[in-house]
Amino acid sequence: MTNSLPDFRIGNGYDMHRLVKGRNLIIGGVELHHPDNLGLDGHSDADVLSHSIMDSLLGALSLGDIGKYFPPTDEKWKNADSLILLSQVIFLIRSKGWEVNNIDSVIIAERPKIMPHIQLMKKNISDILSVDENLIGIKATTNEKLGPEGREEGISCHSVALLKKK
Repeated sequence: MTNSLPDFRIGNGYDMHRLVKGRNLIIGGVELHHPDNLGLDGHSDADVLSHSIMDSLLGALSLGDIGKYFPPTDEKWKNADSLILLSQVIFLIRSKGWEVNNIDSVIIAERPKIMPHIQLMKKNISDILSVDENLIGIKATTNEKLGPEGREEGISCHSVALLKKK
C-alpha cells in the first residue's frame, strides 16, 4: 500500500441565501436586477456562485468550508466582495500545490433570468482564478416553482471543482 495522494481531487460545494429587500443581488460578481428589487441576504455580499465554488475548491483538498476562513461572526468580512474571498481561496489551493482543472456550477433561481449574465460571470470567475474561461462551466435553471427557490424565497448554487496536482 502506498501513501501517495492521487494527482486529481474533486470537491463539491453548495450555497443558498435568502432573498430580501434592501440588499444588492450579486452573483458571480455581477449585479443583477430582481423584478421585485430583492437581493441576497448574508454577512458578505452573499454571492451564491462564488461561495459554492469556494466550498468546492476547499472540499477537494479537505480544507473545510468558507465559514472556517471567513466566519460570519467576524466583522472584517461584513459586506465583503466574494470575488476577493475567492482570490484568497485560490491562493491557498495553489500554496498546497494544486491547480484548477475545471469547475462546473448550476445556479437555481426563478427570477431574474441568469442566462444573459453567464458570460460575464464566467469572465469574472476565470479572471480571479487566472484560468481560461473554457474551464469554468456555469448553467442556470429554475425549480419550476417548487421549493424555496421556486417560491422565490432564495437562490442557490451547486458547484463541482476538479483539481490537479501541479
